[in-house]
Amino acid sequence: MPDLLIEEELIKKGHKFVAGIDEAGRGPLAGPVVAAAVILPIGYRSGNLNDSKKISPKVRESLYDQLTNPSSGVVWSFSVIGPEIIDDINILNATFRAMSQSALGLEKEPSFAIIDGNPVKGFPYPYQSIVKGDSRCLSIAAASVIAKVERDRLMMKYSEVYPRYGFDRHKGYGTKVHLNALETYGPCPIHRQSFAPVRQAQGLN
Repeated sequence: MPDLLIEEELIKKGHKFVAGIDEAGRGPLAGPVVAAAVILPIGYRSGNLNDSKKISPKVRESLYDQLTNPSSGVVWSFSVIGPEIIDDINILNATFRAMSQSALGLEKEPSFAIIDGNPVKGFPYPYQSIVKGDSRCLSIAAASVIAKVERDRLMMKYSEVYPRYGFDRHKGYGTKVHLNALETYGPCPIHRQSFAPVRQAQGLN
């Protein structure tokens, strides 16, 4: 389970506010990529908080409500980068942009950030990238939950606008149901036109 050991070490080194950063939605064929930034209060505890991929939607929603409750003392922000920008600058750069914007949106300015995964080009604060950070660091796990819930809620809304694709079920990932819908109906406006399966559905190489 993730803990606060890395955050506490950074605080001991003089970093008053340490932000955890994570994203949701790099892999889907449709919809935005969403990143979140979270600064947890010193000593924050939540028994169920973990990498969002390892917990059920019901638990994620409950944790989201806990984290975003004003009484929690958690400082949080998120950023959404849509499919048009993803197609324009590519998914990696779109993810970098979302992560940077989420950090810049925090009400308290972090002096340091810990980011899930690999280095982030152009990130506005000093940071450390941590592979599988969402399984190791509580603030990154919190960011993963907020990013995932925010993105899932957006995809549920899109499922009402474009009901034929089943976005409420797969959230834009390339499942068999989604690929069959793409083949049958072609892409809709929230599909990522630069992604190979979407291009193939349009008859493009």
